[in-house]
Amino acid sequence: MHTRRIGEVEVFAIGLGGMPMSIEGRPDESRSLATLHAALDAGVTLIDTADSYHRDAGEVGHNESLIAKALSTHERGGDVLVATKGGHLRPGDGSWTLDGSPDHLKRACEASLRRLGVEAIGLYQFHRPDPRVPYAESVGAIRDLLDEGKIRMAGISNANPEQIRQAQEILGGRLVSVQNQFSPAFRSSEPELELCDELGVAFLPWSPFGGISRAGELGSSYAPFARVAQEHGVSAHQVCLAWMLGRSPVVVPIPGASRPESVQDSVRAADLTLSAEEIAELDAA
Repeated sequence: MHTRRIGEVEVFAIGLGGMPMSIEGRPDESRSLATLHAALDAGVTLIDTADSYHRDAGEVGHNESLIAKALSTHERGGDVLVATKGGHLRPGDGSWTLDGSPDHLKRACEASLRRLGVEAIGLYQFHRPDPRVPYAESVGAIRDLLDEGKIRMAGISNANPEQIRQAQEILGGRLVSVQNQFSPAFRSSEPELELCDELGVAFLPWSPFGGISRAGELGSSYAPFARVAQEHGVSAHQVCLAWMLGRSPVVVPIPGASRPESVQDSVRAADLTLSAEEIAELDAA
């Protein structure tokens, strides 16, 4: 369970989501850098970000810049696959907006390239469908970026099965990842996970710990996660990630973190093997 593949790139089975280090409630920069360095020390080789992971209007790309700083100051920074995204925006008032137009996506990619300080982005993902823009046009822009060599691999996020198949066709079979919300509390992406398993496309669950905070509550529907955790002597968070890894070899969870201790706990899930019976029990939770 220690490594998985995204396209032709082998990554550690547990990635890191950078968003909590840049939006509301974020820690100071020193703790964020310590968190990112702790991830690298623990063996993480996939970090997910987006140009929209920022808090204030004048700091677009805050998380990308933070990650670039962390990688440039660590001896293993060059071993990391950075996955960023475009197509979501934050005006600075706490809201999220969309712009899936080809012009915006191409400009956004250029800006991400500069902030990350690379010649080509390892994995670039269309963040979220924009109902005002035909999906084929948005994904077509990602294809163009791939053809131009500005990105090495292409992915999509928050997509349904029809959009996954459409993206795979538009990209000429070069779709390498789908990033959707998936957790004990949010399982409506089961069809997308199953399709990714069928296609051999990496499935990156975002916000994977949904529901886990209630696992220890009496009568909680998520109690099996706490019970299995107690039996193994680990955290319920580790059980959650191990459950996801056991679902399919294409799954690469990207739990967010803003403290080194959180990263270190998550990474240990790669060493936890659950039985088929335990996975079935958690599936039914």
